[in-house]
Amino acid sequence: MPTDESPQVEVIVSREFKLALKYLSKRYRRIKSDVQPIIDELEAGEKPGDRIQGTDSIVYKVRIKNTDAQKGKSGGYRLIYYVQVESTIILITIYSKSDQTDISAEEIIQIIEELEE
Repeated sequence: MPTDESPQVEVIVSREFKLALKYLSKRYRRIKSDVQPIIDELEAGEKPGDRIQGTDSIVYKVRIKNTDAQKGKSGGYRLIYYVQVESTIILITIYSKSDQTDISAEEIIQIIEELEE
């Protein structure tokens, strides 16, 4: 049973994430509704996805089903987020698996450094 004491996490959207979402939304009309359940989980204090190694930060990659592409999670989106502190999560970027196979640790580090400037 949920209590009022459940952790309320602030989810911040990076400039990089906004640009990527805007770009993808031109091709995939339902991307925002595909991503919203993950944002809800993050705000509830959950940390879905797999931790990405190779960065000094706590960064996760989540697979999201693309309901516009009918390919399931494997052909869907990848959302990268950064746990800045326990109560603050920053959505770093999102990409379609059909456009980009992976994101390097160096690219993630660069985006985080830009955020912290």
